Amino acid sequence: MHFQHTMSSINIYTLNNGIRVIHREITSSQIVHCGFILNRGSRDENIHNQGIAHFWEHMVFKGTHKRKSFHILNSLDSVGGELNAYTTKEKIVFYASSLQRYYEKAFELLTDITFDSVFPERQLEKEKNVILEEMAMYNDSPEDALHDEFDQVIFGNHPLGYNILGTSESVKSFKRKDFQDFIQGNLNMESIVFSSIGNISFKKVKQYADKYLADVPVLSGGQKRVPFEKYTPGQREEKKNITQSICAIGRDAYPIHSKQKVPLYLLTNLLGGGGMNSRLNLSLREKRGFVYHIEANYIPFSDTGLFSIYFGTAPHQLSRSIDLVKKELNLLKNKKLGTRQLSSSKEQLMGQLAMAREKNVSYMLMMGKGLLDYGHIETLDEIFSKIQEVTASKLLELANEMFHEDQLSLIKFTPN
Repeated sequence: MHFQHTMSSINIYTLNNGIRVIHREITSSQIVHCGFILNRGSRDENIHNQGIAHFWEHMVFKGTHKRKSFHILNSLDSVGGELNAYTTKEKIVFYASSLQRYYEKAFELLTDITFDSVFPERQLEKEKNVILEEMAMYNDSPEDALHDEFDQVIFGNHPLGYNILGTSESVKSFKRKDFQDFIQGNLNMESIVFSSIGNISFKKVKQYADKYLADVPVLSGGQKRVPFEKYTPGQREEKKNITQSICAIGRDAYPIHSKQKVPLYLLTNLLGGGGMNSRLNLSLREKRGFVYHIEANYIPFSDTGLFSIYFGTAPHQLSRSIDLVKKELNLLKNKKLGTRQLSSSKEQLMGQLAMAREKNVSYMLMMGKGLLDYGHIETLDEIFSKIQEVTASKLLELANEMFHEDQLSLIKFTPN
């Protein structure tokens, strides 16, 4: 009962146990990238096991039934490859890059660590210290701490507001059983995708999938995510041992399936995207020299989203900088984009998206996430046509909806 379908050199194969494999064959590189993308993350934790998704990401390198920690770490490193992992609010990812001749080795290793971790108690105790050090490092970095606290301001005590690293109490409390319970309670076969890209035929990929994934026992966890219901704008100021003031302004935003997603990406990019010509960069850096870096971001989640603007500036310029940011937001609310402005901001976003897809490792991750979130992979042409459809009136309406001053939250860290 296996089935597969193809879209422009991207093939999808579903195993009997429900795991989906997505592969893109390319002939232009000797490097392969592959990995498991799991549709679970820190928002699937509760108040008692905060940080367990991220801790699991650490523990997969610490031993399986057939490999000790050293063998896991050495397996791909010794042939010049890389083994990697990360955790976000809604995803956990274990992935690898290597020369194409080690593709099967990478496939087998990733399967082993994802599904056969043993969480050795001795390693677990040691890793607690590593994560406490990671927390200390984040806390010593005001930008990182600001991002985490801003999530809290926006999402309150909803799991989306939890720190991905957890709390020192929760981290110290974890036992082997907590990890097993989290995996059993959360993972199911629909939430697992193996994604890969490289100069490997799809036929080969299917053979390896049958060899390594067909026997993965069926998991049927996956409690419903607690939806984020009520956003309340908040303000927070903290004194820190820093020389610069740093600030975040923003609010909740649209989820991944919203029709407003593409227009909001366009608006965010125009306002403070990666280009040096973004409105915030021109106003605060180029024109006045107030900031070294300022950015606007939009992250959509399955049921909500986060819109934010971040910058740092000298303490005596902070309130002026905040006013300038608000001035740019008001401009977007009051003045429709001209035809040329609209067209060039579309071109810019399309170019950036196309460039992001040039990087094979990003493409591999994007395919896995796309399959989990939408059930298919959008082609660049499909995305471009959505961007082209956005009108100046739509952006004006969206700016008025999103940038209501009394709906914006603000957090600032200022020097002691």
